[in-house]
Amino acid sequence: MNPTPLSLVHIHRRPGHRAQGWLRAGPLTVPVALGRAGIRADKREGDGGTPRGSFRPLRLWWRADRLKRPASLLPARRISADDAWCEDPTDRRYNRHLRRSANEPGDRLQRADPLYDMIVEIDHNTRPRVARRGSAVFIHVARPAFAPTAGCVGLRSRDLRILLTKLSRKTRILIHC
Repeated sequence: MNPTPLSLVHIHRRPGHRAQGWLRAGPLTVPVALGRAGIRADKREGDGGTPRGSFRPLRLWWRADRLKRPASLLPARRISADDAWCEDPTDRRYNRHLRRSANEPGDRLQRADPLYDMIVEIDHNTRPRVARRGSAVFIHVARPAFAPTAGCVGLRSRDLRILLTKLSRKTRILIHC
């Protein structure tokens, strides 16, 4: 039997803690890390804010060298050593996946820490892509003690695995204050 996908996920700020919040998805309510600048309506590249708005999950990325493929209703892609994300607003590939050789700069998806062991790519700043409006905004594994992200949403690994079983491309993710 296939799990029933969630239609809606709410992410909101924890009162008194701008860089921490709560994710509510059906009966699941879990703590999350947010960007160091909190939730921002006017997201800009490098501002440390988690964008406010309504988004859709697009794809699961995972480290096959560290984990078995997580159960998910989303399309999935293994992360390899040359996978990166373009954060350069002057590049025509801005806010898109790209391949980088070992000597090229860029936000690598294969990291030494576990933050990107599982990534949910969301459709923030994709249609249309607007330079300097923010890139590489993901849902991923949180740092210890829910330390702030650069603008993403971070969950405990076990909570992210549970969430993945319920996310589909039709799920709406509402990030609000």
